[in-house]
Amino acid sequence: MTPLSLFDLTGKTALVTGGATGIGRMAAEALVLGGAHVMIASRKGEACAEAAEALNALDAPGSAEGFGGDVGSQIGVNALVEAVGARCGRLHILMNNAGRSWGEPLDVFPYHAWEKVLTLNVTGLFALTQGLLPLMEAAASSEDPARVVNVGSVMGEIPMGDGAYSYSASKAAVHHLTRILAKELAPRRITVNALAPGPFVSRMTAFATADEETRAKVGAQVPLGRVGRFEDIAGALLYLCGKGGAYVTGAILPLSGGINVETGPPIFQEAEA
Repeated sequence: MTPLSLFDLTGKTALVTGGATGIGRMAAEALVLGGAHVMIASRKGEACAEAAEALNALDAPGSAEGFGGDVGSQIGVNALVEAVGARCGRLHILMNNAGRSWGEPLDVFPYHAWEKVLTLNVTGLFALTQGLLPLMEAAASSEDPARVVNVGSVMGEIPMGDGAYSYSASKAAVHHLTRILAKELAPRRITVNALAPGPFVSRMTAFATADEETRAKVGAQVPLGRVGRFEDIAGALLYLCGKGGAYVTGAILPLSGGINVETGPPIFQEAEA
């Protein structure tokens, strides 16, 4: 075994939801570079097909295909499970990335924003994982488990509303659900882990990362001084999905540049000054 073989995904089949843009697109590229065949699905099927075409042009070891899939309703989840089953008999990797946010001030945050966000971010994630379990069990073994990687958020780890109350609560739920499913699916040889990203360039964070000037301003507020990059997602995902991550389950991997360990001002130093 070589160091690179720890991240080799040759022969594996993956599904990335919301994989046409942002973190999902970074994840799909990482998996293709690792040698996997990656299915990219989101509500915008044309964008997924275009993303797959771009990935196939990389001349990477893996390949991609893109098609429409909606995780925001029971009908949509059922259709996506059927579409995946028609394309493969075994699913080695499921990345639950599809999600939405809603931002408004606390005093006017709308009631319906809770159902809309939690239905996709939590209920859809659970239902899709549930529906794909037979395909994942078919791919799983003690030596090489099938992998579920959920996308949470640093906002689900720390008390940070920042106008996105339903989003933060939904991501906290994703983290807890990740641990529950890790416990319950271990006997079925399926690992379940989550990424907890901080600010990355995506459509969801376009208001804060769309250009270099705003990215620099946001990055300056991150302890490590920058926003997230492709390599940050790729390295974490290839670890969790490759041989090197086969013994890891129930982990919430912080990809937030240190935001997750910020604990407030140094009050005792101020007292001594």
